[in-house]
Amino acid sequence: MPGPAAPRILRAADRTAAPWKNGGGVTREIAAGPEGAGTEDFDWRVSLAEVSADGPFSRFPGVDRTLTLAEGAGMELTLAGARRRLDERYVPGDFPGDEPTDCRLLDGPVVNFNVMYRRGRVEAHTAVILGALALAAPPRTTLLVVALDGPARLDHPGGPVELGPYDAALLEAPLASCRVRTAGRTAVVALRTASTAD
Repeated sequence: MPGPAAPRILRAADRTAAPWKNGGGVTREIAAGPEGAGTEDFDWRVSLAEVSADGPFSRFPGVDRTLTLAEGAGMELTLAGARRRLDERYVPGDFPGDEPTDCRLLDGPVVNFNVMYRRGRVEAHTAVILGALALAAPPRTTLLVVALDGPARLDHPGGPVELGPYDAALLEAPLASCRVRTAGRTAVVALRTASTAD
């Protein structure tokens, strides 16, 4: 059995911005599975979205989403006709990506931490931590650690890694003993691939 792999560090400065189709903002992809997958064929995709104008969200058939407000006053979403207010920072909110969704900004632009995952292929759980957390990944699970508010430190057998704002670390199972420490908020996303044996 292979030993634990070193974390892959994904720096915010290396990301490029891609405009939305409706011109209402831009998105910066942090990571996707499988690596290199596009918006039509990903199993999971994590990004930062800058929303600068009211308008519809893109629809993603068969995809579930988790949005976490990282910057700004928030949004009011209308999902299949029902209104939902997202105005508390660092609180993940789940919704189906295939429902018609419109966005109204409450008070200026926002930045959202966006997790999308293909229903039936991947289960995703997003938590936002403050302080320290020991990380563990069961089989078929990938962890993505993203510093949202201030720096974070990943303590790993290969040596500590410092993460600046919006830097990320991708960790694959089997996972060596490691811990994340943060004075601000850090997102930890667990992405578990489905198995035909489940």
